[in-house]
Amino acid sequence: MKRETSDGSALSDPAAVQARQIEKEAFQEGWRASASTIPAVLAWGIVSGMAMVKSGMTIWQSLGMTLLVYAGSAQFAILPLLAAHTPLIVIFLTAMIVNLRFVIFSAAVAPHFAHLPWYRRVWYGYFNGDISMGFFPHRFPAHTIPYPAGKIGFFSAICYPGWFAWQIGAVVGILLASQIPESWNIGFAGTLALIAIMIPMTINLAALAGVIVAGTVAVAAAGLPYRLGLLLAVVIGMMAAMIADKFLEKEKA
Repeated sequence: MKRETSDGSALSDPAAVQARQIEKEAFQEGWRASASTIPAVLAWGIVSGMAMVKSGMTIWQSLGMTLLVYAGSAQFAILPLLAAHTPLIVIFLTAMIVNLRFVIFSAAVAPHFAHLPWYRRVWYGYFNGDISMGFFPHRFPAHTIPYPAGKIGFFSAICYPGWFAWQIGAVVGILLASQIPESWNIGFAGTLALIAIMIPMTINLAALAGVIVAGTVAVAAAGLPYRLGLLLAVVIGMMAAMIADKFLEKEKA
C-alpha cells in the first residue's frame, strides 16, 4: 500500500509514518517557539476590530475585512482613508505599499515550498506574515531549502494559531467596540501587543541590530506619504540584520 508525503511523492507505509512523525514533532516545536506571541496577537486583533467599527464600518463589513485582508498594518493605514471617502485607487495603492514587505517575506520563504502544488503555495502564502518571518528562517535557513522534512509542520504551527488568535480578537473587538469608551485609549494596547510580539523574535544580535535600525528609520521617515516610512524601515532593517549576521559569522570564523 502506497501513501503520499506533503510533496506528493509516494512512500511505503513505514516511510509515510516516519514523515508524519517528523511533521508532528516540527509542529510541536513551532508551537513551543511561537506560543508566547499568541496573547499579543489576540490583543492586537481586538484593537483592529474596534478600530474598524470606530471608523464607521458596519459589523459585517468589519468581519469581511478581517477575514479577507488579514493584515493589521494595512487595515490601520486605510481606515482613515475609508472614513474620509478617499478614492478607491488611493486606498488600494496605500494598502499595497504598506503590504509590500510581504513580497519580501514570501520571496524568502518560497524556495522552501517550491516542491508543493501551486494551490498549496497560495494557501500557505495567505498565512505568511511577520511572525512566520521571525521564526521560520531561523529554524530553516537558506541552506536547508532542498530538505522539506518538517517545514510544513513548523510553518503551520507558527501561522495557524496566530491566525485563529487574530480572528478571535478581531471578532471580540468588533462586537465590543460600542461598549468601550474613547477615554480608555485602548489603541495603545496595539503598541504594547506589537512590542510583546517583537521581543521573543529578537533572538540574536543580528535581529537586535535589525530592530534598532528599523525602529530608527521608521521614526525618522514617519512623515512620508502613504506610510512609505514603514516599508523603508522594513527593507533597511532587514539589510542591517543581514549585514550584522555576516559580520558576526566572520567574527566567529
